[in-house]
Order: sequence, then structure tokens, then C-alpha cells
Amino acid sequence: MTKAHDLQPDRVFKIGATRITASPEMAALSNEEVRRILQVNYPEVANATIRETTLDDGTQLVEWLPVAGRKG
Repeated sequence: MTKAHDLQPDRVFKIGATRITASPEMAALSNEEVRRILQVNYPEVANATIRETTLDDGTQLVEWLPVAGRKG
């Protein structure tokens, strides 16, 4: 029997040099829901821009790109 998460391509979340492979439980979560979970340990994702790309092997790469802050 095929499970729903077996049909989903793998997702990898990239924060700076850190790569986090999504667990099967995270398959149903949107990127914004994952952001809320990850910002506990990675506060820089709170205001980061999300960029999604699909790698050659079908893996979805979700990158959080930092937004330049203001000095002042």
C-alpha cells in the first residue's frame, strides 16, 4: 500500500549552511508552518525570504534567505 508521504518528493530546508531534511510528518505542512516551527531554533527565518527550487532528483529545496537589516 502506498502512503501519501511516499508520493511527495523529499523536501530539504536550507538555512545558511544548515540543511534539514523534512520528516514524513512535515509533508503536510506549508512552508509558513515549517517557518514557525524552525524559528524557535533559527530566529533568522522569522523575516527571511523563501526561495523554492526543485533539484534534478526531484527533491524540493526550500531556502530561507536573510533580509538585510537596518542600522540606526
